[in-house]
Amino acid sequence: MSIENKVLGLTKLSEYIKAFLAKNHEDYNENDSDFEFLLKKSEIENPWFTIENQKFALQQWADLLTEDNINDWLKEYSISKITKRVGLILAGNIPLVGLHDVISVVLSNHIPVIKLSSKDKYMIPFLLKKWNEFSEGNVQFEFVEKLENFDAVIATGSNNTARYLEYYFKDRLNIIRKNRTSIAVLKGDETEAELQLLAKDIFQYFGLGCRNVTRLLIPKDFVIDRLFESFIGFQDIINHNKYANNYDYNRAVYLLNQEKFWDNNFVMLKEDDKLFSPLSVINFSRYSSLDEVKNFIAGNEENIQCVVAKTELGLNSIELGEAQNPGLDTYADNVDTMKFLSVI
Repeated sequence: MSIENKVLGLTKLSEYIKAFLAKNHEDYNENDSDFEFLLKKSEIENPWFTIENQKFALQQWADLLTEDNINDWLKEYSISKITKRVGLILAGNIPLVGLHDVISVVLSNHIPVIKLSSKDKYMIPFLLKKWNEFSEGNVQFEFVEKLENFDAVIATGSNNTARYLEYYFKDRLNIIRKNRTSIAVLKGDETEAELQLLAKDIFQYFGLGCRNVTRLLIPKDFVIDRLFESFIGFQDIINHNKYANNYDYNRAVYLLNQEKFWDNNFVMLKEDDKLFSPLSVINFSRYSSLDEVKNFIAGNEENIQCVVAKTELGLNSIELGEAQNPGLDTYADNVDTMKFLSVI
């Protein structure tokens, strides 16, 4: 009954978010004003969290958290009968990136003990409080500055941080996540509309998420200018101060080093075999056969979150434009969080 109550509360939270996002400012009530205040506060303290990007993340969650979606997701797992305390060290690279872990722990009949990212301090506590209200007080959670008194841990950090976390939590059941990024493979016959969808996969959240495409594989004869033409809808990104600083810095480095790159005044394309690229830069390489593509993916599998490509390429990929629309059964680092939580 408790889980059913939590699911019902989560669907009510979804409706609450949708109602807020659908309102005009002049129609806000007191609760809506509190919601808006936290959005603004988040942006002030972390300029990467623009109101627009926060609302995009909220809309994605609101659309995802329907009763059918949640029940379809949960039916694949056995819910633990013994409640454990699960430590969560959350990331803060994009808005609400840690919410999936929190929801997974609660719906697994456990208690999340949450260490928030300093970059994302306000929205998750606000939404959890609302979820608890909508669930008649059945959602247990704790926020802590230091993890203590827990049975298992799920932690997300950089590759350097992950090594420390793996050592620190070596005697605990754990999931330790590292840096990942996403790639796109172009077939060459993509339409302008499809390339514009790719632009969303690249530029949403300024490219800061592990599901953002930062590496392209394109056919030998693909014309680079086609990409720049499809990116034009995101040209205002250069007006964001922190993004512009990254762009200016990386461009200066390439110029000083006399490195070859393509530039359209808000993003650079660089022919480079490296998987990871700096912010405001997209690395690309050209391929002659799909075997080259498959070998690249296999060689970088541990560092790739998702592959964006047309289905007919047969690459176990997601469609263009879908990188920032993961389902509830899509897990960071491709490690099944719910399966882990069902056996701790």
